[in-house]
Amino acid sequence: MNLKEKIIHETIKLFSLKGFLSTSIKDILRETSTSKGGLYNHFNSKEALFFAVLSESRKLWRGKCLAGLDQIEKPIDKVIKFLENYRDRYLKDYENFPGGCIFVTLSVELSDQRPHLARELNGGFVRLKAMINRLLDQSKEAGEIRDDVSIEGITEMIFSGMLGASVTYGMDKSNANLDHTINSLSNYLRTISD
Repeated sequence: MNLKEKIIHETIKLFSLKGFLSTSIKDILRETSTSKGGLYNHFNSKEALFFAVLSESRKLWRGKCLAGLDQIEKPIDKVIKFLENYRDRYLKDYENFPGGCIFVTLSVELSDQRPHLARELNGGFVRLKAMINRLLDQSKEAGEIRDDVSIEGITEMIFSGMLGASVTYGMDKSNANLDHTINSLSNYLRTISD
């Protein structure tokens, strides 16, 4: 791993634990064992580093959360697998995200303080909700979900449940509570399928 990659990866951990505003340049220099010159040689500002961290975090998220979905035929089973991946491969990834979901941490912190950065994060949440909605729509079209079920309502429930699980897990680090929440969402999906 070169210095630029090391800076990004160590900063992902710091932002996950402390957020953007509470992570100082000193913290980043200490964790990466580099100088200001080494840091600023790769990133001309903390905001530039934020965008690199966001990009790499999204890549990690996709690799973890979408793993194996292309092997599954039924769209509703893809949503269930996605929820399991989110729980087991992403939220419990202490190596990369020791503080929990970096996107939730940053969005809560930045919404009032740095709205232009928060908008970048919100775009990811919009795309996540659209993906869940699309899979559930496909599932309903395939006859896997009962006709009386509102796809928009289920999408909101899944999305809100995921964010709620992320916030709670970030506070208590309880695998049992996280497992219970995600299992409840998955079990609900099973109850609405034909």
